[in-house]
Amino acid sequence: MARRRATLIVVKQTDRYLHRNREILDTLMGPKRNKMKIARTELDATGFRYNYITGIYTNKEGKMYHNVYDFAWMEFSTQEILIVRGKRK
Repeated sequence: MARRRATLIVVKQTDRYLHRNREILDTLMGPKRNKMKIARTELDATGFRYNYITGIYTNKEGKMYHNVYDFAWMEFSTQEILIVRGKRK
């Protein structure tokens, strides 16, 4: 029982961080944009947690995108982050 409870606590916290990250990306992008660059400091100020992602995708050029549900982000430079919205259905 104690192990199950401990697992549930960790899972809920992780899920909160993932949902918050998605909410931050969605708010920054707005309803009309599908791609944007943002200053790393601006993303940092929102409380975005870079370590909480739902997957990683490496494209043909070797650029690594970090997925957060239907969004992805990539370090464009040391000061900028590229954010991309997944295809809408």
